[in-house]
Amino acid sequence: MGSIIVVMYFAMGTSQAMRSALVEDLLSLVPAITFLVASRIEPKPATARYPFGFARVNSLAFLISAVALTMVGSFVAWEAISALIAQEHPTVGPVEIFGQRVWLGWLMIAALVYSIVPPVILGHRKLPVARRLRDKVLHTDALMQKADWQTGVTGIVGIAGIGLGYWWADSAAALLIALSILKDGVKSIRTASAELLDGEPREMDGPAVSEEADGVRRRLREHYPGCEVRLRESGRYMVATVSGIAPPARLPSKKVLTGDVPDWRLARVDFEPPQDEEA
Repeated sequence: MGSIIVVMYFAMGTSQAMRSALVEDLLSLVPAITFLVASRIEPKPATARYPFGFARVNSLAFLISAVALTMVGSFVAWEAISALIAQEHPTVGPVEIFGQRVWLGWLMIAALVYSIVPPVILGHRKLPVARRLRDKVLHTDALMQKADWQTGVTGIVGIAGIGLGYWWADSAAALLIALSILKDGVKSIRTASAELLDGEPREMDGPAVSEEADGVRRRLREHYPGCEVRLRESGRYMVATVSGIAPPARLPSKKVLTGDVPDWRLARVDFEPPQDEEA
């Protein structure tokens, strides 16, 4: 990804789509960096200042990644709209390479083609791992990789449009991809905010309540009939609170309480006894 940034910088010229793609490539490093940092901090043991451990660092990293994704979409959209309103006519002239005059657009297209290949491969490999780990940070990183290659494809269309005399093609192409990025970014921010506010566990790719959470809640209600069950997400884990019952002497195994959901997802079950029992 670093090599893509270098290639894009030297080939961007005055193209709006190329400048937008360069900024997008720079910000696309944020989710990857936050994932790597969070994965180092998460397994650390609890301390006096952090008595509950660091499992929720994944939630903080997810919010940072979601904001970065939204910033990418916002920047690209602003630049594209500004250029369309101002009716900027980008020019792509020739350059001399080894004594030969070559249209700079060909170099831009070559750089964009190169910028497409690694994100396609990396994004394809990250998605199944993110789903297996229930890691929304890695999932956002994969979404950023998707935005990378989409920006590259759209940039090629924009450069070709300039070559054919359509001055607006460059900015219009950048705006189209910006809307797609913004949609993913806003959706990720909604999910990350719900997670930090102890909301119901959400799906990996949207703000809807997780089907896994519904399954765990149903099995807890079956095991403790008449009790209220609340679930919240703590990083990649779920924490359940069962109200209306004193803590049982012996808890069933997590496998019994989770069913088809991986048992590691349920970090713990807390019990809140009835009010009269507390008195």
